Amino acid sequence: MHPMSRDRLSPRLVDRVRHALRPGWARSVMIRRGASVLLVVAAVTLTLFGHRGAEMRSVVVAARDLIPGESIVATDLTVREVPGGLIPAGTLRLTADGVGRTAVGPIGAGEMVTDSRLLSPRLPSRLTGDDDARLVPVRLSDESVATLLRTGDVVDVLTASAEKPEAAVLARAAVVALTSDKSAAGVLSGGATAGRPVLLAMDERAAHRVAAAALDAPITVVVH
Repeated sequence: MHPMSRDRLSPRLVDRVRHALRPGWARSVMIRRGASVLLVVAAVTLTLFGHRGAEMRSVVVAARDLIPGESIVATDLTVREVPGGLIPAGTLRLTADGVGRTAVGPIGAGEMVTDSRLLSPRLPSRLTGDDDARLVPVRLSDESVATLLRTGDVVDVLTASAEKPEAAVLARAAVVALTSDKSAAGVLSGGATAGRPVLLAMDERAAHRVAAAALDAPITVVVH
């Protein structure tokens, strides 16, 4: 064969470059995966640098796991520096603000402690949205019902008497603020025979009805 014919059949440099740049299926997959990895790395880097650049603030965190109904002492809390952008509203800044108060829900070790997680005069209004709301401790007639309740549950409060066997609704849409466990070492912890009190948040008029009825009539709740 003539040498000129072989030269014409051989791929030119331009053709080789075009072939190398032409995205095949495997090459397209690799390019997309590489681009995805780069985007993830860039997002993580921006997040880390953004938090690092934010002003650090001191907040109160739990030094150990806290259970509902437990009265908090100084050794239960510690102070930690965290980026300001990560701090939720109502987070405590001084351990003294939490000492002596009662946890209304489980708080994990290292978790930031907010005002809404501790028993305070502002808690009933935050739970119900009613500025005049009150907290009422209630011992339920059936103690097993108390074991089913959790903080934040919405319930109706009912009672019945010998004169009126039909149950009367004392309060609607009350919010469970605190349940007590026998193992909890708090002010609301009851003994084996004392029953478990439940702290309910409700409007002022309903709170008075429930508190009065609970003196001499069995109380129960219906969960929404």
